[in-house]
Amino acid sequence: MILEIPLLRLPAAGALTVAVSILALLAWGVSPVVAGPQALGEFEGHGDVGSPARAGSATWNAASQEYRLSAAGVNMWGPRDELQLVWKRLKGDFILRARVEFEGEGVDPHRKAGVIARTSLEPDSPYADAVVHGDGLTSLQFRRTRGAETEEVVSEVTGADVLQIERQGATVTVSVARFGDVFSASQVTDLALGEEVYVGLFLCSHNPEVVERATFRNVRLVRPAPDDLVPYRDYLGSRLELLDVASGHRQVIRESAEPFEAPNWTLDGESLIYNASGSGEGRGRLHRFDLMTRQPTLIDTGTVVANNNDHVISFDGTMLGISSHTGEGSAVYTLPIEGGEPKRITPSTPSYLHGWSPDGKWLVYTGGRNDRYDIYRIPSDGGGPEERLTEHEGLDDGPEYSPDGRHIYFNSTRSGTMQIWRMRADGSAPEQVTDDEYNNWFPHLSPDGTQMAFISFPKEVDPSDHPYYKRVYLRLMPVEGGPAKVIAYVYGGQGTINVPSWSPDGTMLAFVSNSGMD
Repeated sequence: MILEIPLLRLPAAGALTVAVSILALLAWGVSPVVAGPQALGEFEGHGDVGSPARAGSATWNAASQEYRLSAAGVNMWGPRDELQLVWKRLKGDFILRARVEFEGEGVDPHRKAGVIARTSLEPDSPYADAVVHGDGLTSLQFRRTRGAETEEVVSEVTGADVLQIERQGATVTVSVARFGDVFSASQVTDLALGEEVYVGLFLCSHNPEVVERATFRNVRLVRPAPDDLVPYRDYLGSRLELLDVASGHRQVIRESAEPFEAPNWTLDGESLIYNASGSGEGRGRLHRFDLMTRQPTLIDTGTVVANNNDHVISFDGTMLGISSHTGEGSAVYTLPIEGGEPKRITPSTPSYLHGWSPDGKWLVYTGGRNDRYDIYRIPSDGGGPEERLTEHEGLDDGPEYSPDGRHIYFNSTRSGTMQIWRMRADGSAPEQVTDDEYNNWFPHLSPDGTQMAFISFPKEVDPSDHPYYKRVYLRLMPVEGGPAKVIAYVYGGQGTINVPSWSPDGTMLAFVSNSGMD
């Protein structure tokens, strides 16, 4: 299955503003479509549960990818519920996440909005939800059996607007956050909702005579990897996403059961370049995805076809650097951005490319030499030997030049966990940039050099590994220092944001998230 999502282009101020800005899409006045059988985005149905006195509604805006619900109804607490529900029937495990916002001040402080899983559409059905109330109370609510009273685990977080519910067998985990913060989790371990459940978004006004409204953004329904998935043999599907860095609004622009990874944004702002992964016929081929037509085309890389997710574009936009397993081990090659027969640059393998110097003279990469992985640089024309820039126990990886060329940012396990470091362009004066409980990988600096985006894996992941199919954060911090904030809550990991992926105007990031396909 391949799903293409409508994408609008705004008037360009030069070719740069390809203008996939989600905020700007709204400014175009795209009106919502009344939800029907074919107009519910991720979901297959909607309606009122429990016959509230005043009818609710649900709409889906395909351009902004937002759901808007209205609902009346008595409080979801006793033996029966009244609410508006947007739903999809699912078997097995899942993750459902959304960013939720009430419209207006509302009438009742206990109005409720959130993400939910119900055994049935009957008003007394067993259920579990992640819910935020009008007064900011945030909790995991659940009804164990039909017609039973609701139980609750109150979160330490108040006023959460990012809500996630996850089912793993009979265990339901609710994770909540105020956007920008990491998740806080609550769990119930013995909740039997049945093999098939109704999963979706809901709104309840807590007052049968009052209609409340809420908007749900960044809605992602994920089928996580099964326990028996074998990494690098078995793959989930991929979603190509654009993230408005300032607002956190996200837009899926391509979805495919065939996996792909690691988008670069071209200098003209008109395309993304990514590599196909998985085990299919197209594995290791590079594709250019046109943001206007929403169509991928194959990039000619001649006889060098076993390409991985370490590909970068020169600062002037004319050249493409790639890492390829064509032959023995991974080597670095360069070729024109339009395609052609690549030129091999690194004589030694394995070498994994991550950065191009702003003046175009150097390539910087991770090299495995004598059972060690360090940072190296080499003249981009292949006219000189490689130079080792780091020499430290542990893994150094993910090097990338700052836009002014003065520093190289990279990630290293030298302090125990994987953290972001930087050094001068000649390898001197290394200093640690991040220091927290997460394993932080792949620093990418904004075009103006003021901000750094990176991916954070949970502490349970081996610091030297960046695996597929984990619950990860994309985070942003000022280059000059300061706290890191979450800008995207993602199911992904390997291939999500391995390569430089800022838009040329510095307003957006492109990345890949993952999900199994129904």
